Amino acid sequence: MRQEDRLGLILHELNEHGSVGVVGLSTQLNVSAASVRRDLHLLEQQKLLTRTHGGAVASGVLYELPMRYRGGQHYAEKRAIAEAAVALIPADVTSVGLNGGSTTTEVGRALASRTGLRVVTNALNIASELAVRANIELVVCGGSARTESYELVGPLAEMTLANINLDIAIIGVDGVSAGAGFTTHHEVEAHTNRALVNAAERVIVVADSSKIGKRSFARIADIATASDIVTDSGASAKDLEELRRSGPQVHVVEVS
Repeated sequence: MRQEDRLGLILHELNEHGSVGVVGLSTQLNVSAASVRRDLHLLEQQKLLTRTHGGAVASGVLYELPMRYRGGQHYAEKRAIAEAAVALIPADVTSVGLNGGSTTTEVGRALASRTGLRVVTNALNIASELAVRANIELVVCGGSARTESYELVGPLAEMTLANINLDIAIIGVDGVSAGAGFTTHHEVEAHTNRALVNAAERVIVVADSSKIGKRSFARIADIATASDIVTDSGASAKDLEELRRSGPQVHVVEVS
């Protein structure tokens, strides 16, 4: 397992349980205790946890994993979801909006081979990958950068989005719930993502199964706002049926 993936899993365990132990992590990650201690030391240097005797505790409340540690989680699912979402885009579509996130990053990569397409994004990492693609016309919103998601958010981003029209917006979220709608951890990010949704004629939401049936702090939009939700087969049948009853077409990808 790559160190980046281990760090993400350690932070996930801290987020879930509030504390972790070296022995337990060594068994769970199938690495030596020395490797775990080095990982904990690195995360402590980044002020993402506090070391204790035999383990670590969360530094404050880890509501949101930093983007750099999320990419390795559910990677196969996110890549399959991205490919399925891009397959939903008709050939005559000329403009697509993307917000930030590990799944929408994969969508951006899947779009990179398309021609005659204008991509609008507020995600710095997606923009940096697409900027070198001569076949893609790239538009980047202004705004204040969030280190957790690499997104540009706030009034400057929203002013840009309020003055454009998009054929499709593909949105990554932190929670998908029939009752709570599409949600994310940060209220300013939610407001900017809502502006992206409002600019689009059609909205496709991409979310791996760990997000289905969950809700986060800030609402982006109601479930019925989306025409399509693309997820993977790890989601429960009950949650998927509730989403279907709420209006969107739900596409489930199988990952072997």
